[in-house]
Amino acid sequence: LDILRSRVIHLTFRSVLDAVYERVRAGSSLSDAFAEHGDLFPGAYTASLLAGEKSGSLEGVLRRYVSYIKVVGVVKRRTISALVYPAVLITLALVVVSIIVLKVVPEFSSFYDSFGAELPLATRVIVRGSALIREHVVLIVAVAALAIAGAWNWLGRKEQRTRFDRAVLKVPWVGSTVQRFATSQLARTLATLLGGGLPLVAAIDIAARSGGNQHLSEQMRVVGMRVREGEPFAGALAARGVFPDVAIKMAEVGEATGALQDMLTNVADFYDEEIETELARFVALIEPVLLVIMGLVIASLLLALYMPLFQLSSVVGTRY
Repeated sequence: LDILRSRVIHLTFRSVLDAVYERVRAGSSLSDAFAEHGDLFPGAYTASLLAGEKSGSLEGVLRRYVSYIKVVGVVKRRTISALVYPAVLITLALVVVSIIVLKVVPEFSSFYDSFGAELPLATRVIVRGSALIREHVVLIVAVAALAIAGAWNWLGRKEQRTRFDRAVLKVPWVGSTVQRFATSQLARTLATLLGGGLPLVAAIDIAARSGGNQHLSEQMRVVGMRVREGEPFAGALAARGVFPDVAIKMAEVGEATGALQDMLTNVADFYDEEIETELARFVALIEPVLLVIMGLVIASLLLALYMPLFQLSSVVGTRY
């Protein structure tokens, strides 16, 4: 700890390590010293420290936790990387459309007004929409900012976040992917804690607090209560009706054979591979779809703007 705190550059993290160092020097356990800063460290980390201290194999438990963090980090990075390109395409499309609506359309509108002819319906709609947006751009930005702030505040409440996460699970395709991702996280956390020597009930409670989807975390807490009352782990999972069948069957086999930790690790690996495959398919499909949609939207805008030019010769002939 002394070497670690002398090497850390981040001031906040260094102050935390200083506090942990002083607590341990005063006779406190390492897990208790880190638990005092629970808002900075995951519950699975402090629980792993506690399990390592009780089992006398702190080094092995910490190595297992580091491996767990590496695997979870790789899955998250791959997920984010797969979504970066679609996000860039959508952002680019919004920027291009905004430039056309706010800059290009007014120029065309002034040009067409000089001829005093009636414009096609599509052109009138775009011109009128551009004028409305430019006239109320401050109001639109303010409303958007308030909506984002309100949604952020709403999701910041635990009950509302649980409702939102439950609703997400019902969205086609997205819900099943989120369910598998959350199940993979819960299974890998459980396997890591069980491997560190933590009892099943305590591991379930900690995994529930470390989960990403709040609705599944709430259901996992209920599972922990049922297991504490003597119900089998797999049976408690099945009774909730929100966990995938594969995870339930693997947990049942793990309980029956005494290899629950290995089965949970297999569940996490299985779902991680599934998610990676699905994301690869999604990106392969969404890229051409987004490009086509971008092309259609931009082409429609430009066609509506240039359509009166096709009638320009007749307009000029009538006027002059």
